[in-house]
Amino acid sequence: MQKKILGQIRRAIADYQMIEEGDRVVVGVSGGKDSLTLLVALNMLKNFYPKKFELEAVTLTLGIGEFDLNPVKDLCSKIGVNYTIEETYIGKILFEVRQEKNPCSLCANLRRGALHNVAKRLNCNKVALAHHKDDVIETLLMSTFYEGRFHTFSPVTYLKRKELYLIRPLIYTEEKDVKSFIKDFNIKTVPSPCPVNGTTTRQVMKELLLGLQKQNRDIKTNIFGAIKRSHIDEW
Repeated sequence: MQKKILGQIRRAIADYQMIEEGDRVVVGVSGGKDSLTLLVALNMLKNFYPKKFELEAVTLTLGIGEFDLNPVKDLCSKIGVNYTIEETYIGKILFEVRQEKNPCSLCANLRRGALHNVAKRLNCNKVALAHHKDDVIETLLMSTFYEGRFHTFSPVTYLKRKELYLIRPLIYTEEKDVKSFIKDFNIKTVPSPCPVNGTTTRQVMKELLLGLQKQNRDIKTNIFGAIKRSHIDEW
């Protein structure tokens, strides 16, 4: 699984010129399986990739619930990546002050802004996010069904105001392979403190795709291929 995922990440980086010589890359680490896979895999890739780059790991707290980050601290210490924990009150703002019923979009915007600020403070020019192939497809379905537009996030996004690039090196990697990677390397994940975790619209899309796959096992491959061929959103 290590060889497979490293190959997929390397191909994504090459296809979309995600990493250049001398880049300093912040990996946004939630403590979940996706971000920890990205962190560990990029750190492995760093050892033999022809373009030299540096890594930083950053976790944003939400100010709610139990959030034991010791497993992430231990992992970063083990692999030799500097780790920053940024305290925020995003969760309190969403759930206690504003009492948002559908908090995901606003939460994502607030977390992105905070992560970008930390990246600049750490003198990094790129932020790596752990969106994988399933996320690409689910985002397309959510946008189509709920917004009426054919859209998903881009492999690379340039933020002119911040002078930062957002990169998504896991776009060719399926969620099932991420789960296998975590298991193979015995990586301990940290449960999300978010009270709506597992009950979001994205979860509805996951379940929809599972149902469709029972009728057509190539459904995700076909949708991802359509995204690539359409060249939407810089694909």
